[in-house]
Amino acid sequence: QVHLVESGGGSVQAGGSLRLSCTVYGYTDSLTCMGWFRQAPGKGREGVAVIYTDSGTTVYADSVKGRFTISQDNTKGTLSLQTNILEPEDTAMYYCAATYGGRCDTLSPNVFSSWGQGTQVTVFS
Repeated sequence: QVHLVESGGGSVQAGGSLRLSCTVYGYTDSLTCMGWFRQAPGKGREGVAVIYTDSGTTVYADSVKGRFTISQDNTKGTLSLQTNILEPEDTAMYYCAATYGGRCDTLSPNVFSSWGQGTQVTVFS
């Protein structure tokens, strides 16, 4: 298992940007995929973006395509999510997650076994 710590959340006006970061601690060699998920009040946790750690291939939810970019820096042990053109509907707690296997391209939270504590993103109009 790895330990994940998110940072970078905050409050921003609609149309603005935030950069979320996730620092990864522990044994990372066998990780196959990492991702960002979010959960709004009263709603289930949904996949936002994932990245395959070996190939760098990325998958995005339709709702964020063209606005969000997921990236990894293996030398620093970090995962990032650049969020642009934010909308009030993007308001949620954002979580970093990691997995050692499974179909992470489905963006299903059930595939991921390690989770951070979350960072809040609030977008006001």
